[in-house]
Amino acid sequence: MTVTATSATTSSHRAGNRRPPALGGFSTAVLGIEIRRVLRNRRTLIFILVMPAVFFLLFGLPQRGQNLDNGLPVTGWIMISLAVYAAMVATTSAGAAVATERALGWSRQLRLTPLRPAAYVATKVATAMVLGLLGVLVEFAVGAASGVRLPAHVWVESGLTAWIGSLVFAALGLFVGYLAPAENVMQFMGPVLAVLAMLGGLFVPLDVLPHALQQIAKFTPVYGVGQLARAPLTGAGLDWVAVGNVAGWTALFGLGAARLFRRDTTRV
Repeated sequence: MTVTATSATTSSHRAGNRRPPALGGFSTAVLGIEIRRVLRNRRTLIFILVMPAVFFLLFGLPQRGQNLDNGLPVTGWIMISLAVYAAMVATTSAGAAVATERALGWSRQLRLTPLRPAAYVATKVATAMVLGLLGVLVEFAVGAASGVRLPAHVWVESGLTAWIGSLVFAALGLFVGYLAPAENVMQFMGPVLAVLAMLGGLFVPLDVLPHALQQIAKFTPVYGVGQLARAPLTGAGLDWVAVGNVAGWTALFGLGAARLFRRDTTRV
């Protein structure tokens, strides 16, 4: 009896002295596994890499030879807009993958590990941003191979803005992933993203839309990212309305995802 009590006390003492993992359990190895898992999903790759590239070939190439007011090609405008679209679809789908994991009970399993909730969310966001970067790079590669020629600073600034700005859609994906059933997430979000892209000025310039739709566009989460990403091309300068749009929607979706995440984990 004494031996048993001593062993139990020792085990309890060791468990109490066990240090929590660094960074809450965030690991580059786990991140790499997560990225590889997502890249094995053929449907995801089609929507992220193939569809935006096909859109450029269908709608961008017929515009070759036409220029903006500053002399730069219209195909550059189309390429950057579709790069934003590719990034938004990629980050949203990666973030929304939490819905499937919730349905499979993976959230319950994670609660039994030292992995902290913040590290889990950080892994999902990092995975989404990697996919978003891949979408931008593929779209730019297709544009360059198709003859789009832009100043070097436009490639860099527009590409980085399209990628970093897609963080708002990673937050959107997480928000929807914790809100909607697994089987309905991307079936529902695919058409929603297409409508948002249309209203936000990614598929057609806003100035060709009716005035009422132009005003509505400024309140969509796509508007800010598109405006800022195309600014290096058009020379429009920094648009503070677009900056506020991106910051506001990112904060809204991020806070919503955090609230739903806490509600979800308290149940398990």
